[in-house]
Amino acid sequence: MAETSHRPVRAFAVRLRGWALPFALLAVLEVYARTVGRGSDALAPPSAAVRAFAVALGDGTLFAATGFTLGSAALGLALGAGLGAALGIVLGLAPRVARVSFLSIEVFRPLPSVALIPLAMLVFGFGARMELAVVAFATFWPMLVLTQAAVRQVEPGWLEVARALGLSPWSTIAKIVLPAIVPRLFVALRLAVAIALVVAVTVEIAANPHGVGYAMSLAQQSLDPALMLAWLLWIGVIGFAVNAGMLRLAQRVARRMGAPS
Repeated sequence: MAETSHRPVRAFAVRLRGWALPFALLAVLEVYARTVGRGSDALAPPSAAVRAFAVALGDGTLFAATGFTLGSAALGLALGAGLGAALGIVLGLAPRVARVSFLSIEVFRPLPSVALIPLAMLVFGFGARMELAVVAFATFWPMLVLTQAAVRQVEPGWLEVARALGLSPWSTIAKIVLPAIVPRLFVALRLAVAIALVVAVTVEIAANPHGVGYAMSLAQQSLDPALMLAWLLWIGVIGFAVNAGMLRLAQRVARRMGAPS
């Protein structure tokens, strides 16, 4: 009984230790910025970043920039990851089609997504559509490759049973393929989510005058290191929160579909 009562305390202590290193690094940066780097135009103490964050929170710029970045990243992810997963399932179930398309995939897959920014600007101009297109291209390929690999690892006997039962391709995918690949599919999706956020912020820093990336770039151009650091830390918080949400979603979907989480 006493052992059971101590488990929540131990779990909290383990989680608290995980935050020890980040807080230690922030403390070191605080001391360094107030001593060696005092008066620097490129460095600010975290306490100043917190005050700048509060100002951005109060005047509404934080919500506007964050909403634009997350919206563009989410729409681009939905388009790119959705198409990539669908095509990956097709290629995984059709080896002949996979062999025919192998060369085309290997030619286009290594293209850096940021190299498409000039083309996307010409086609879509500035704004969400341009950012969405680049994010979709960046997330399409990892979902395609990882989904195809996951489908190929489905037990062949299960597919033989589906054919023996006369299941349609849609029923085979829904009842056999998807439950079998859910864990690997969410690994691919977590990777795509991280890529979507990174690419969205990169596009905003490089070319798109909207969103969190542009706000951080504007703070840098205005020689406001405290605000720049505040945006940088906020991007880290967003990434952490999105990843945690993806983990919970993966566990719930895996349980609902009867796959091991």
